[in-house]
Amino acid sequence: MNLTLKIWRQKDANSKGKTVEYPISGVDPDMSFLEMLDVLNEDLITKGEEPVEFDHDCREGICGTCSLQINGEPHGPDRGVTTCQLHMRKFKDGDTIHIEPFRATAFPVIKDLIVDRSSFERIQQAGGFISVNTSGNTIDANSIPVEKEKADASFNAATCIGCGACVAACKNASAMLFTSAKVSQFALLPQGKVEATDRVLNMVKQMDEEGFGNCSNTGACEIECPKGISLENIARMNREYLSASLKK
Repeated sequence: MNLTLKIWRQKDANSKGKTVEYPISGVDPDMSFLEMLDVLNEDLITKGEEPVEFDHDCREGICGTCSLQINGEPHGPDRGVTTCQLHMRKFKDGDTIHIEPFRATAFPVIKDLIVDRSSFERIQQAGGFISVNTSGNTIDANSIPVEKEKADASFNAATCIGCGACVAACKNASAMLFTSAKVSQFALLPQGKVEATDRVLNMVKQMDEEGFGNCSNTGACEIECPKGISLENIARMNREYLSASLKK
C-alpha cells in the first residue's frame, strides 16, 4: 500500500508543534501500525532526518504505552485493541492517515507523539493500593471468601492498562473511567474495605488536582477503551465517593 502520513512533530513541551507530511510506500497490510512507523523511521534515518518519536514497550496490548490518536480516534479505527495491535489492513491503499499524541492538559507533550502520563501514576499513588499487615498475624488472602460476581467485576476493572484512551476520547479530557477502574478494583474485594473511605476521596482529589475534566456522560471512554472497561465503574465510584463523603 501507498499511504500519506500526516504526523504531529514537536521538539519538546515548550516548542510549537506542527503537522508534517510523509509519503510511505510498500506497506504490507499485515504490518502492525507500529511496524509501519518503524519502516518510516528507518527511511528517515537513512536520509539523515530525525525519526518520529513514539512510545512503545511490550507490543502485545498489555502495557498501554503505544497510545496514539489516529484519524481522530484513540488507538485508531479498530475496537478492543491498542495501537500496537492495530494492523494496516484496517486502511486502504492511498489513504491519508493523521497521527497525533493524546490531547489533554494533564498529558503534556514530551516530544512528537510522546506524552507525559505520570498524572495517572500520581492518582494511583494517592490511594490505589492496600496496606499489608506484616505483624506476623497476616491472613492468607485466598482464605477470604469472595463472591464470584464481585471477583469477576474486580478482575475486569483491574484489566485497565492506564493507556489514557478514555481521556483522549472524552471532550472534557476526563479521567473518570481510569480512576473508577482503580477504585473498583479494590472496592469490590474485602481486602480493599479497610481503606475504602480514604482511597476514593484521595484518588478523586488527586484526579481533580491533575487538571482532568468532569465526566461528559457520552460514553466515548468505554467505546474507545482497548480493554472495554465498563461505565458501571464510574457509577460505583460515585457511590463510593458519596458514602465516603458522608462518613467524613
